[in-house]
Amino acid sequence: MATKLIKLIFIFFIVISIFSTLVVSQSSECEDESNDKCNNKKKALPLKIIAIFSILITSMIGVSLPLLTRSIPALGPDRSLFVIVKAFAAGIILGTGFMHVLPDSFDMLSSSCLSEAPWHKFPFSGFLAMLSAIVTLMVDSLATSFYVRKNSVGIKPETQIEGGDHEMAVTTGHVHAHHHGHFPQPKEGVESSQLLRYRVVAMVLELGIVVHSVVIGLSLGASNNTCTIKPLVAALCFHQMFEGMGLGGCILQAEYKFVKKALMVFFFSITTPLGIAIGLAMSTSYKENSPSALITVGLLNASSAGLLIYMALVDLLAADFMGPKLQGSIKLQLKAYVAVFLGAGGMSLMAKWA
Repeated sequence: MATKLIKLIFIFFIVISIFSTLVVSQSSECEDESNDKCNNKKKALPLKIIAIFSILITSMIGVSLPLLTRSIPALGPDRSLFVIVKAFAAGIILGTGFMHVLPDSFDMLSSSCLSEAPWHKFPFSGFLAMLSAIVTLMVDSLATSFYVRKNSVGIKPETQIEGGDHEMAVTTGHVHAHHHGHFPQPKEGVESSQLLRYRVVAMVLELGIVVHSVVIGLSLGASNNTCTIKPLVAALCFHQMFEGMGLGGCILQAEYKFVKKALMVFFFSITTPLGIAIGLAMSTSYKENSPSALITVGLLNASSAGLLIYMALVDLLAADFMGPKLQGSIKLQLKAYVAVFLGAGGMSLMAKWA
């Protein structure tokens, strides 16, 4: 049930994204305030082709890296280095939501190309981002509840491990362990709690990333401004690499089967290049300053920003920092905080060019 719910929401966002491309292509354009010297369709075409392949490659490397390095002991999910890298990637995702996606939405929905009422009389971007965060919380909570109920049948509340005293108290969403010595956690306990939580997080996070990746790819593909395409491609490669690492870490912790891992890697890697290709095909008819384009893309950006901010703060950062591993080591906490600041700071710096 939970999987079906997430898939339905995923399909809904994809349909909305495709519908937005059809709507904006038929809209009248507002006065273009961009620099005419930078608008060159012939020079922009090779840059877009380079962007498709470079972003595709960096996306694949980023999301696959945590999965491919699982055999390296130092990069295992239970290692400190993995926690630090994941914190850095979470900072990237948080910076993306606050410094790129949400400001773009505010700019679009406050454009002079839109009518005074209602767009200039109410902060739709902030409202929709807030609403999106609440809806994400709802999906997150309901999906976790469904998963736990579905998989908790037959699980015993307490399990004794041979060779030591090890109690497992299984609750909805958390596992409380009391043990003496180092013992493996029972598979049943993991399946009923933390593992299921990782799977929900991975699915919802991918949903948010895919939505904003399609939108930003569409904007890049439709633009003929060479002055903005060049820095934007570099910023997107950096962004996709480390955002992919964050998602790849979640996929690794979710312990999906190979086919589902491959599908999630494929969808993450292909969405931005696909958006660029769609925008490139529509570049003759797409009007990025048209009212319909500004409204549709602005609302999608606001929705995506709320989802990404929630996921970064609640499911990635709070879950790790309030977890037993980081709570048990102040030194590791400080390293992880530095990683978060570096990730968020890097994306904030990228906002200067993209």
